[in-house]
Amino acid sequence: MSHVLPVPKAVKDLFDDLLGRPVTVNPADPLKAADIPRTLVALYTDERLQLMAVIGMDFELTAYSGAAIGLIPPGGAEACIEDSEISKMIGENAIEVCNILAGLINKEGAPRVKLHQTFLPGGGPPADAVNHLLALGRRLDLKVDVSGYGGGKISIALTGPA
Repeated sequence: MSHVLPVPKAVKDLFDDLLGRPVTVNPADPLKAADIPRTLVALYTDERLQLMAVIGMDFELTAYSGAAIGLIPPGGAEACIEDSEISKMIGENAIEVCNILAGLINKEGAPRVKLHQTFLPGGGPPADAVNHLLALGRRLDLKVDVSGYGGGKISIALTGPA
């Protein structure tokens, strides 16, 4: 069995549970190449270290989700956005969000996928990962709004066999 994209409700439920606050999700346009420098890029591999999925969170969702999971007031995320720099603590928290997002990709009967590597905004992810994140096909693009914080975009792209 191969991996399948999560449905939007699964993304909503995971963020609701993870952040402990209501979240809304809506369809969004795919990321563009110009967005990549301000995007957290997470690479997910199987046990053979074969790239199976790439998830991108734009700067705003990186800041808001990283703040919300760490119970940092919304002002902390807003300061990151205003300064165009993710703080160390919010960055570490956002990486933990990415680790938990692997649950959206893992399905019974499919090879286990885990977070392999992350690149915070400005971190220069590998070109092949960026190509997968920008390619049309097996992908889900959503706008995620975190109640009391703010929102941003998440893109989930599967790279393994269909």
